Amino acid sequence: MTVIVRDLRIEDPDDVERFVHCRHLGLPYILWNEDAVRHRQAHTHPGAHYRSLVAEEDGETIGTAQLGLAYDSPEPGQGYLNVYVRPDRTGRGAGRLLVRAAEEHLAARGATRLFSWVLDEPEHRAFAERRGYRPSRSSHFLRLDLAGGALPPLQDPPPGVELRTAADFADDPRPLFLLDAEVTSDEPGDVRAEFADYEVWLRETWRHPLLDPDLTSVAVVDGRPVAFSAAHTDRAGRYATAMTGTARAFRGRGLAKLAKNHSLHRARAAGYGEALTGNDSDNAPMLAVNRWFGYEICATEVRHVRELG
Repeated sequence: MTVIVRDLRIEDPDDVERFVHCRHLGLPYILWNEDAVRHRQAHTHPGAHYRSLVAEEDGETIGTAQLGLAYDSPEPGQGYLNVYVRPDRTGRGAGRLLVRAAEEHLAARGATRLFSWVLDEPEHRAFAERRGYRPSRSSHFLRLDLAGGALPPLQDPPPGVELRTAADFADDPRPLFLLDAEVTSDEPGDVRAEFADYEVWLRETWRHPLLDPDLTSVAVVDGRPVAFSAAHTDRAGRYATAMTGTARAFRGRGLAKLAKNHSLHRARAAGYGEALTGNDSDNAPMLAVNRWFGYEICATEVRHVRELG
């Protein structure tokens, strides 16, 4: 039996479905579906040189890779590749072939440093380190049982603060873009990102098929969004927090916690039974917030980096 690596056939619904299923088996802690795959392929900035790869064995998808350049980083040459192989199909060479194809693509487009998330398990870390990747920071996946767990009680916003939803900004989401840009620039990470293009943000973030504007909570002061909790849903029972944060001038007031609590309560009332999120391991304040909600760590990934040349 032979393993081959090829591009995902985005126009083939069956191929996209197999890609999603394989990726879910390799990484079940992230909300992902066929619409999200198509959207990312179609709307990622051309400067990213983004690709989705498939490892196939006798017509069966056994591995996936998503890769590109960090086009929004002020430091050029930063590339990323995230490779996942079905746990029941390891040892066939799929991971090795995916990594090789991804590295060749990125190096040919000017990448000098590559970043890859690797599950914090001995065999996964050993695989990465054999290929010249060294570990750096880590991040946790967290899960909350919305259907059976007990959420903290709802709280009224403090004086001068109004709770709204992203749907209230449908006619002009630019204020949310400005808040998201500020929060993202302060997020811990190996590669700095700068949101400078509103039109790109509209395509990639605001019009993302998983974004649920009605469940995305926004704290507003004097008409200005100052904190938010962005909700992604599959419209079929799974909910995920895509980002939670507060503008610098309003931090330390519990506004992000307030927004997230209202979002979670509305999600449970709408019938969502599982909530997912992720946290950088060094982001102690947000980890504390999620423990307060009842989230539990279900897995950890370690960011690995390789210098090229």
